[in-house]
Amino acid sequence: MHYYNKDIGDFGENTAAEYLISKGYTIIEKNFRCKTGEIDIIAKDNNYIVFIEVKTRYGNKYGHPCESITQKKQYKIYHTAEYYMIIKKLYNSYFRFDVVEIVLNDSNNNCSVNLIKNAFPL
Repeated sequence: MHYYNKDIGDFGENTAAEYLISKGYTIIEKNFRCKTGEIDIIAKDNNYIVFIEVKTRYGNKYGHPCESITQKKQYKIYHTAEYYMIIKKLYNSYFRFDVVEIVLNDSNNNCSVNLIKNAFPL
């Protein structure tokens, strides 16, 4: 089951990166990890450094994918982003947190992509 979920997550992150590029984002880094957490995609959108959480699901049976990003998860993403900005010396940068929802279809290989800009301001 773990490998299956990882494959779905990897597919979602690759799909999200392609979608973001088509919307004018520049991908800076994928899967940034440190002791405080992980950020799926770090990108640049105009003057913003954007920290992006990707959520991939089969259907909306259990709600929209973004609904699984709890306050605790938002807090971890924020602190990981803060660490990233310190080590990269991005002191005077604008930043925001986006979410990309990928909803897979059981019957074929199609999926829908939903970008939520400024999904959780902290």
